[in-house]
Amino acid sequence: MPEDKLDLLGPIMNDIGHELAHIVGGDPDGIFLYAEIGDGWVRPSIFKDEGDLVRWYDPTDAYLSDLLFKAWYLEPEAPNMRWSVLEYAIVDKKFHVSMKYPEEVNVDKIDPERRRKALRARFGDKPVIYPPPPNGAFELKP
Repeated sequence: MPEDKLDLLGPIMNDIGHELAHIVGGDPDGIFLYAEIGDGWVRPSIFKDEGDLVRWYDPTDAYLSDLLFKAWYLEPEAPNMRWSVLEYAIVDKKFHVSMKYPEEVNVDKIDPERRRKALRARFGDKPVIYPPPPNGAFELKP
């Protein structure tokens, strides 16, 4: 009997949560992952609610991306069957996942406003702290 997709997806989602906790250096409560994905690329953005502000974290290696691809490839390869946006939040030690599909959002066109909208929906008007730019380079705004 073949394994159900959810039987395979659940452990991957759990591993994503563990990796997110590792990236933020401890307590995973308040983590929010916004990821856009397509054939051969993934853009994960990690945020953590710290009360009065939200802090952005950069994945330090490719492991998170590998896990996202692993989850994505569980979906059928047919058109519009694989999700294009994953929103993953950890609240009270439980993860919550929602996915958007190509008919809902076109990630082939880069649009930073999609991530900004997701952040506002999750955190309201809390300021988002990004690391300082290296050597005076430009600073990305949420």
